[in-house]
Formats: sequence, C-alpha cells, structure tokens
Amino acid sequence: MNNTDPRKAIHEQNKLEKRLRNRVGKAIAEYNMIEESDVVMAAISGGKDSFAMLDILIALQKSAPIDFKIIAVNLDQKQPGFPEHILPAYFESLDIPYYIVDKDTYSIVKEKVPEGKTTCGLCSRLRRGTLYSFAESIGATKIALGHHMDDMVETMFLNMFHGAKLKSMPPKLRSDDKRNVVIRPLAFCREKDLIKYAEHKAYPIIPCNLCGSQENLQRQSIKAMLTEWDNQTPGRIENIFNSMKSVSLSQLADGELFDFKNLPIDRSEERKEYEFSEATVSSSNIDESLIIDVTHV
Repeated sequence: MNNTDPRKAIHEQNKLEKRLRNRVGKAIAEYNMIEESDVVMAAISGGKDSFAMLDILIALQKSAPIDFKIIAVNLDQKQPGFPEHILPAYFESLDIPYYIVDKDTYSIVKEKVPEGKTTCGLCSRLRRGTLYSFAESIGATKIALGHHMDDMVETMFLNMFHGAKLKSMPPKLRSDDKRNVVIRPLAFCREKDLIKYAEHKAYPIIPCNLCGSQENLQRQSIKAMLTEWDNQTPGRIENIFNSMKSVSLSQLADGELFDFKNLPIDRSEERKEYEFSEATVSSSNIDESLIIDVTHV
C-alpha cells in the first residue's frame, strides 16, 4: 500500500523542476551560453540527461528576455536494435524542429576497437566530428550537450588518474578550429536530481548498448568512488566542482601557466603584520654583526 501524500509528491516535483531550471538559468547567465538570435542545436542521445536538457531549454526559451531558436538533433549511430521511431515521435509531440542524422559510427568502433576494450573515446570523437560539421551545415551557433556536474567531476578525476592531466569538461568550449561553440547547460545540475526528474517526466529513454554493456570501465570506477564520497560527505561533489571554478595557478605546478622560475623577493615596502607574532631566539652560534641588512643594500 502506497501511503505517499500526492500533494507532497507534487510539491517535491515542483521544487525539483524549479531547482533544475534555476541552475540551468544560472549556468547560462554565468557563462553567457546563449545570446540573442542564437540557433542552439540540442544534441539528444535518447538518455535522461539530454531529454531533461531539451525540456528545460524549451521552458526557459518561453520566458527568456532574448530570442533564440532550438533545433533538436539526434545522431543515429546505427547500433543494432536502435528504436528509430522513438525520437522522431517524441520531437513531433513537442512540436519542435528536429533532425535525425545517420552516421554508422557503430561499425567503425567495432572494427577499430578490440573486443573488451573501452569504446567511449573513439565513439566520442566520431560523434563530435559529425555534430560539429552538421551544426555548421544548419547554421547552428551553439551546440548544447547534456553533461551535468557529476560528468564534469568524473572527467576531471579520469584525466588525473589515467591521463596525468588536470582538465575536465568546461561549461562552455570553443572548438580547436574555432568554428563551433559547445555549451553544457546542465553544468550546475546533479545527476541524482536529473534521475528523479526523468522518472517524473517518464521520458522514452533509449539505452546505449555500445558502451553500456562493457564492465569495469574506468569511468564507472570513478563514478563508484565519487558516489561513496558523496554518501559519506554530502556536498563533496559540489565542493569539488566549485574548486574547478576557483583555480590558484600559483598553488599548482604548471610552469607554462605560472612563472615559478622567476619569483624575486621584494622587501622594498614596509610589510604588513603577519598573523602570528615574531619568534624569539633562545640560542644561536651566529655572530649577528655579520648579518647583512638587505633593506639597505
């Protein structure tokens, strides 16, 4: 017997929807993701995150102080058994412009990647190239992807642990050839909220059988680690993400970004008081008359 108060459930759903919209709106504003007259190509994979992103973007479009267009695009990678009818029917129900783009990346990945190896890297590159070129062909000025805060934190640890690099997915990215700008409107949203939201909305989710069937992927290992941390210390994922927004280059070790080699002492100004009082010397074998007063050199 379900004793859940329907009024309370509706209230919680409304709070969740408002929270997600506020966070998407904040991310868009903070990084200037969408501008007047933009054509936003929303890349929809059929997963919960991209469905939620499209839903929230459409809602924000109606109340935004600027005018912009949204075009939904799905890249059909020709995975066996992919239900080709689901997304066109869903887009038609929303009454929004859309494209289904066919590109058999599945066969390429299966041919190039040995059995049991991670396919995500090659699959991602092939997908990215197709989306970039298609965005140009339809005049899209922004490409919206459904990556959320958890994805971005996971990617940072993935690059640290397996690539020895401190980098992640930025909320806004210009492609290397400067021809496209990628935005991630869900950058401030937690995956656990998106899971609840997708359940409430009952999206026609299509699983990715290409990489989802592979066990012990590096990203899944990272996700498990972060989930444990989040359960033990709620708010830790948010803190890690916020640290990505508050970088102190002089406190890291990249000599290309900060000049560690040339750090001259400058004692020309009268110094401020340090937090703790001066130390008292109790014993020494140094003749203080030999100490040079650098302030007068």
